[in-house]
Amino acid sequence: MRGRTSRQHVKEEEGKETARLVLRKFTLGDAPALAAYRSDPEVSRYQSWESPVSTEEAERLAVTLSAGDPRDPGWFQYAVERRDVPGLIGDVGVRRSEDGRQAELGFTLARAFQGCGYATEAVARVVKFLLADEGLHRVSAACDGRNVRSAGLLERVGFRREGHLVQSTWIKGEWTDDILFGLLASEYRASSATGRP
Repeated sequence: MRGRTSRQHVKEEEGKETARLVLRKFTLGDAPALAAYRSDPEVSRYQSWESPVSTEEAERLAVTLSAGDPRDPGWFQYAVERRDVPGLIGDVGVRRSEDGRQAELGFTLARAFQGCGYATEAVARVVKFLLADEGLHRVSAACDGRNVRSAGLLERVGFRREGHLVQSTWIKGEWTDDILFGLLASEYRASSATGRP
């Protein structure tokens, strides 16, 4: 049996692929695209950061994100790019619990690439990695109660609504609702066996 090359190892450890996408570590070269979509008020509307985001801020963030490890506790951010035209189009963040048995996820996509199924594809791949490949027990997510598109995406991937917290988060000068979602590994395996997402 032949050993893995270091390139194969890096791909397995850091990169995830789908039919149309590559999910990988951030690089400094991602900073201009990161600054562009994080500066878009429509993209940042339901997110915790304030727009605009300067190129310098994005460079610092890209350097920080590139140092992360997807298997460590805490947040890891996957850079998302299309396979046919390389270049950052968004990101999927994963926060692993200290004991490594659960994770929370979030996602952001540049407006030009929304509505094409890319976010669903990227999130589904990360969920598969966490629940099937890594064997975590549970993945959770939350979104602003007004963010109907993100809620729909989570439900398409197989998440179940677990709660609605009314005016639970103070963000950008107002109280907002949070919709909570969860997906157990057992639920994921059952839906995969029946061919559902």
